[in-house]
Amino acid sequence: VQLQASGGGSVQTGGSLRLSCATSGFQFSSKVMGWYRQIPGKQRELVALITGGGTTHYDDSVKGRFTVSRDNAKNTMWLQMDNLKPEDAARYYCNHGTNPWSIWGRGTLVTVSS
Repeated sequence: VQLQASGGGSVQTGGSLRLSCATSGFQFSSKVMGWYRQIPGKQRELVALITGGGTTHYDDSVKGRFTVSRDNAKNTMWLQMDNLKPEDAARYYCNHGTNPWSIWGRGTLVTVSS
């Protein structure tokens, strides 16, 4: 299993970013996939997930601002993040949405300045 999150960066409050998750080594289309984030000193939390068929679920903290999508033909998932807030600043990871693999990768860092 390989999971490569990218697309992070530094934005101002209210800005947008689009994260990408490139995957390989497993049958992507059959897996529920998720976006997680972690702030130093805190537990990693799930913020969005998407089933193989495209059904989505969001944590209340990002609902209405983040949109998760996937392309099963490309083994890729995205997270469109709009109206970013300082509390969204974290390192973001992609992984299985309900039963994460032990391999998390380096993730991608999002910083939001006020």
